[in-house]
Amino acid sequence: MSDTKTSLKKSLSGIHLWGIAVGLVISGEYFGWSYGWANAGTLGFLVTAVLIAVMYTTFIFSFTELTTAIPHAGGPFAYSYRAFGPFGGFVAGFATLVEFIFAPPAIAMAIGAYLNVQFPSLDPKLMAVGAYLVFMALNIAGVTIAATFELVVTVLAIVELLVFMGVVAPGFSMSNFVAKGWSGEDGFSIGSLSGIFAAIPFAIWFFLAIEGAAMAAEETKNPKKTVPAAYIAGILTLVVLAFGTMIFAGGVGDWTALANINDPLPQAMKTVVGENSGWLHMLVWIGLFGLIASFHGIIMGYSRQLYALARAGFLPSALATLHPKLKTPYWAIITGGVIGIAAIFSDEFIVVGGATLTANLITMSVFGAIVMYIMSMLSIFKLRSTEPGLDRPFKAPLYPYFPAIALGMAVVCLITMIYFNPVVFGLFVALFVIGYLFYLATSKSRAAAGPDGLLAVPVGGDD
Repeated sequence: MSDTKTSLKKSLSGIHLWGIAVGLVISGEYFGWSYGWANAGTLGFLVTAVLIAVMYTTFIFSFTELTTAIPHAGGPFAYSYRAFGPFGGFVAGFATLVEFIFAPPAIAMAIGAYLNVQFPSLDPKLMAVGAYLVFMALNIAGVTIAATFELVVTVLAIVELLVFMGVVAPGFSMSNFVAKGWSGEDGFSIGSLSGIFAAIPFAIWFFLAIEGAAMAAEETKNPKKTVPAAYIAGILTLVVLAFGTMIFAGGVGDWTALANINDPLPQAMKTVVGENSGWLHMLVWIGLFGLIASFHGIIMGYSRQLYALARAGFLPSALATLHPKLKTPYWAIITGGVIGIAAIFSDEFIVVGGATLTANLITMSVFGAIVMYIMSMLSIFKLRSTEPGLDRPFKAPLYPYFPAIALGMAVVCLITMIYFNPVVFGLFVALFVIGYLFYLATSKSRAAAGPDGLLAVPVGGDD
């Protein structure tokens, strides 16, 4: 049961959902992944990226089963709640929140870095805050407006990546790409394996947040048909763009100059066309669309996750309040933005492991994503066992192998990331403990409220 204060409007089409799925991720093609080169080198990172692409492909084909069976704004939170009860919902909901709350400030910082290329006098952090204010307002304005904008900027971002590959292609040399490509060495060795595993978070960044489209399923017309098409087309689009961008950027010069920076594509293009080229300025301006698409889409994602958790009684009920006219969760949008802006300035008083702020934000976001992937795949197996009659408009192909591959690889990724990033993982655990204490403190109010918040949308969606 639901009321007008907590009911989302169904207004999105399949093409909107594809735009959200790709747009959420596409900034990962513009920045972030090149930090993996610092660990693994170009060839080592290529191995990492292939493994992660396999994980995401099997994951998405499996995750789509859950999204079509339970089209709920909470996404993974709702699936795990259904499979494992309130505590399972809490774990998945917390992990998803960490993923979607910590990814936007990293993207905002990259937006600031891209603008700084064009306007060196601008402070990247102030530009990042400005981006938050603009796109929080756009998300509050309405989901149809927000999703249409997301679709337009996503298409422009895809076109720009294709233009980038075409412009730098004449300067591409395979010898540049393979030079010292195994963690700074010309040949593979046992030591190269360490770099391959250490680079996992940055390969995940290529695809991170595609699952966020699930949080718009409740607002999608006919999710049984549109969700599978949007997800499958989305993952195929992203795999092609990720490998094309990485390979072309790594072959135009000294790839080590592109590691540990937030704007690898403009710097790679500068090597080929010079810093005064119109192509370079076009990349900076149009390239912003890729960052904007992800930034804008993830704001939509975190707001729906905050909204769903609040509607189910896991967070303060005010976060589930919709704007009376616009029907958007405006308090959830604002709250996530305040946290993100605070994270942007956190490096002024918090230094973690000597890594850059962007790298640490990416790593924290990836920790949340991996835990959520594990919970989602476990939910598939549990629901197949406990609810065999659940309406599943799309079933994971090659079950149980696809979800098992995704689950196994996600567990390996989590163990590896803990080993290489113990301090960031410690912060992740600390946030989990704080969240769990709140969860325990509010258990009585959730019990009194009943399950209506979680079951506000009929399982299986509507046609």
